[in-house]
Amino acid sequence: MRILILDGNPDTQDAEFGAYLHDLEIELKGKGHEVQTQTLRDMDIRYCTGCWGCWVKTPGKCVFPDESYHVCREFINADFVLMASPILMGFTSALLKKTQDRLIPLLHPYFEFVQEESHHHRRYATYPRLGILLKRSPETDEGDLEIITDMFSRFALNFKTDLVFSGGLDQDVREVADALDRL
Repeated sequence: MRILILDGNPDTQDAEFGAYLHDLEIELKGKGHEVQTQTLRDMDIRYCTGCWGCWVKTPGKCVFPDESYHVCREFINADFVLMASPILMGFTSALLKKTQDRLIPLLHPYFEFVQEESHHHRRYATYPRLGILLKRSPETDEGDLEIITDMFSRFALNFKTDLVFSGGLDQDVREVADALDRL
């Protein structure tokens, strides 16, 4: 399975987060998976301006040159994407959120009704299954986790896929790797 890990941790001083993702990548590779980690804080990814250029001027590609193109390419070619982030102020990092926003070129601007809601048409035949891996802060409560899980489930619905994993850095790395291996 081709696995893309999007490291949405903005904190360069958080060695625990990076070490956990590194160990997870090693475990998954040991199980025969092809794994790539993109450390988003090291990439030039700008905010979406909502200009619709990715739909009108350059369909499927943002009109502003930055490294989001590489994220989109790896995302659409993965079988599974694990979005990893610390929980900051009750939600994932702004770094991960802006990267999610920059995935919009992977969809068409046209809409269809799905579960009585308006959602984008797919641009590609298949999209990767999704997972989230979260590092709780001391203030994190169950309500925060429910909101985050619901938001990522909605994101998956719009991307014609499913949120199939939700876990935390408080879980043993081998346990998470085993769960992802069973997907």
